[in-house]
Order: sequence, then structure tokens, then C-alpha cells
Amino acid sequence: MTAAMTLGMPINYAGDFRETINNLADFESVGVDRVAVPEAYSFDAVSQLGYIAAKTERMQLQTAILPMFSRTPSNLAMTAAGLDYISGGRAILGIGASGPQVIEGFHGVKYDYPLGRAREHAEICRKIWRREKTDFRGKHYRLPLTEEDGGSGLGKALKIINHPVRDNIPMLLAAIGPKNTELAAELFEEFQPFLFHPEYVDVAFGEALAAGKAKRDPSLPPLRIVVQAATLITEDEQEIENALQSVRHHAALYIGGMGARGKNFYNALAVRYGYADEAKLIQDLYLDGKKAEAAAAVPDELVRAMSLIGSRSLVTERVEAFRGAGVGCILASPAAGSHKERVEDMRELREIVG
Repeated sequence: MTAAMTLGMPINYAGDFRETINNLADFESVGVDRVAVPEAYSFDAVSQLGYIAAKTERMQLQTAILPMFSRTPSNLAMTAAGLDYISGGRAILGIGASGPQVIEGFHGVKYDYPLGRAREHAEICRKIWRREKTDFRGKHYRLPLTEEDGGSGLGKALKIINHPVRDNIPMLLAAIGPKNTELAAELFEEFQPFLFHPEYVDVAFGEALAAGKAKRDPSLPPLRIVVQAATLITEDEQEIENALQSVRHHAALYIGGMGARGKNFYNALAVRYGYADEAKLIQDLYLDGKKAEAAAAVPDELVRAMSLIGSRSLVTERVEAFRGAGVGCILASPAAGSHKERVEDMRELREIVG
């Protein structure tokens, strides 16, 4: 059986973090099941999630997303086990490759073999959570590091000291490329694409998802798709347009500016959706510094399809489109102007999601 759809929400980088977290109890009270904290190259996500663990009772706590290159697999395993421990088993370890601009520019670490590294991260994390010794001979990570591997020869295979609350902490892979999507469907509990257009899920991801699921270990639960969507439930046309404009600028940032010409994963995704000409125009405009023009070039159909913005009946239709595309968790970003309105929108969305 397919699990029921759940409702989560991401925390924004900006704003007063403590005020935001103090307000989380209101969202939890209206049925928000999960909170996702981003990292990128801002404050780290883990310390913030530890603070959130103390302020909430039942929300799942998702890292969104920890870049693999900036932490060793063992460190990720320890981190997830620690967060799971202090939260009473509510952690979800979301990881991703990020990109060379961040990994090499901010962390000073070579960006290479993201696919192989993601596989080995998952294998090592699960090994550690099962309290098996760190005896792993992969292509990218070798535990312990022997003299032949360039180490001192003093390394010893160890088991994590504490007993993790769970030996199978759910892992999520953020992915949009075909190979990473296939890996998510094969090896991870959850898959989080970006700029998700539910009507084009088969065109953009279908073949990769099918290939991965064909290799999936039957002991794993059914793959859960997690997507982020801006949310505003209103009949006010100006409020709707303002919210859609924000989505349009966000999409232009990624399709146009997140990467270089010829090396932008989000631009390639827009091409797979069928927006090849628009994707090129958005990138050209954005990289030329014409950000407003780039946002205006984002197709209205794409903006509306990947959002939950409009009347209750329209939002209900979009939720059903997401559900029909296999989405198991919507991370809704409430766009209303006040905290009270945002809580009310999430309450309504909880009713719609069911």
C-alpha cells in the first residue's frame, strides 16, 4: 500500500530564526508533519534542527540538504544518529551533491563522482547505524584507511559507541539528473526533485525511476517523493499574482543562474520539461544581469504547475496532480503576509492533503 501524503514545510534562510521556531508550535498544532532546514552555504542545518527538536513534539526533522562533499560518510552517520537520538527517532537524513560552485568555491573540496559518492555514503551510513565495524572498501571511501590507501596504517575498524535509536534512519537523496534519480529509486527511502512539474513527472523522471525501482531491495519501503511548493490559498487576484511573481523569480535564479552555460542541472531539467527555448532565454538574460527579464521569461504554465497558489478549489486540483504524480510529502512554503494567515493556509492545506 502507498503511504498517505504528508505535509511539511521548509524553514527559510532569512529572518529571525528563533522567532520562526517559536512559531513552529502553531504549525505543528494544525497538522504540519515535517520541518526541513536548508544548509547550502548559510548557517549549518544540524544545529538548527537540534534546537527545533527541543521545541517540537512530533514533527519529522529533515536536513535539506546536507552536501555530501563537506562531510565524511561517517560524520553524516554520526550526525543523523545524534539528531535521531535527541528527537526520539524523528530524523530524516537528506543529502545531495550540491554543485561545483559551492563545493569547490565555498568548501575548497574537489567536486567529483557525485553518483558513486552518494551510493557509498548510503552504504556506510547504514553500516554504522547497524553498529557494524567501519570495514568498507569502496572506490571513493575506504575504512579504515590503510598504508596502501595512503594512511599511516594505524587506523582501526570501529563501531559507533552509542546504540542509535534506529538502525534504519530514513535517507533522502536530492536529485534531478537521470542517474541520480535512478540511484534514489534504487537505494534511498525518499527522493526530492526540484522545480517539480507533476504533469511531466514521467517525461522528466519516469525512465530513471523505473530503472532504479527495478533494482530496489524489497526490504526498503516504497520510494517516497518529496517536493517543495509555494503555497497561498486566496481568492485575491493581486495576492495571487504577487505570490506567483515570487515563484517566477525563484525559478529564474535556478534555471538561469545556478551554474554555468552548459553546466546547469536546473536548466537541463527545464529542457526535459519541454521548455528548451525558454530555458536558453532565461539563462542568457540572467547571466547578462537582466534578472527581471529572466523572471518574466519563465513560462507561466510552469510557475502555476509547480505551485499551490490560488483558490481552495484550484489548490485542491494541484494537490491531486501532485498525488497522482506519486508525491508522498509536500513541503509547503506558505506565502501569506502574516503569521496568522500562514498558519490558516497550512491548516486548510492539511485538510486538502487528507
